[in-house]
Amino acid sequence: MAKVAKGDARVQTGRGQASTVQKSKERIATLRWVIIVSAVLVLAFLKVFWSRFQPAPERATPSEVAAAAVSASAPDAPERLKVKVLSTRPHDPEAFTQGLVLDGDTMYESTGLNGKSSLRQVDPRTGKVKRKLDVPSEYFAEGLALVDGRLIQLTWQEEKAFVYNRADFKKVGEFRYDGEGWGLCWDGARLVMSDGSDRLTFRDPKTFAVQSILNVTLAGQPAKELNELECVDGVVYANVWRTEDILRIDPKDGRVTAVIDASGLLTPEEKQKADVLNGIAWNPKTKTFLITGKLWPKMFEVQFVPAPR
Repeated sequence: MAKVAKGDARVQTGRGQASTVQKSKERIATLRWVIIVSAVLVLAFLKVFWSRFQPAPERATPSEVAAAAVSASAPDAPERLKVKVLSTRPHDPEAFTQGLVLDGDTMYESTGLNGKSSLRQVDPRTGKVKRKLDVPSEYFAEGLALVDGRLIQLTWQEEKAFVYNRADFKKVGEFRYDGEGWGLCWDGARLVMSDGSDRLTFRDPKTFAVQSILNVTLAGQPAKELNELECVDGVVYANVWRTEDILRIDPKDGRVTAVIDASGLLTPEEKQKADVLNGIAWNPKTKTFLITGKLWPKMFEVQFVPAPR
């Protein structure tokens, strides 16, 4: 019985060894799969991390696109213009300029940033602020237009426009809209509004209802990040955010007919404290423009003239 018991023990021991080997193999296989899956997940994470923190490829500026189109003799190549400075005026360096409107010898300015937004009446020759209405801090003010004695001021993401009497800045109404508000101008019949995309939205000046939407193209490509607007003699001028370019747009088909290079207006020292170019106002008496930017210490009276080839 003892031998049989020993024999049984040996048999049991063999089975146990076989079972242990099999379990070890299974553990190794499982560990291998865990390592493979972990490696795949780590590589996927590193790929996402790398792409997330890599600088975005630089986008060609409108001036560069226009130059390339002219060089290629493209049929829809826009005219290339530059600014000719006629005079330099003071501008409040604390004003985060979002919209300019010139009405005779008076300029109206909308400034942005939460807690610093305002509507201003400014002397365009001296830059002196003659009247100022602070906008409630929960609003980030944007573009501005003057329509029949009413000033209409957009807000960035609050989907609301404020309406004021020009004479006393008394608020007389509000408009609601969908999406963001950037630039605004009045062409004599319609309000033209930008939202930071390549679209211009035409609105009824009395109800703010959408009448039509136009996509803007530059040399056949979408002209994005349209910002502050100015309506002049049947065309629309638009600042392009994060650039020193101004576009002249045909509102009939959305085609950019000219790109104005407004670079070099500020000194390197002034640019360090300033933000982007933004703000266009047309003076029909002198046939000149007033342009400035966010936190700019100066405003410039300019003409748009042909750029050297």
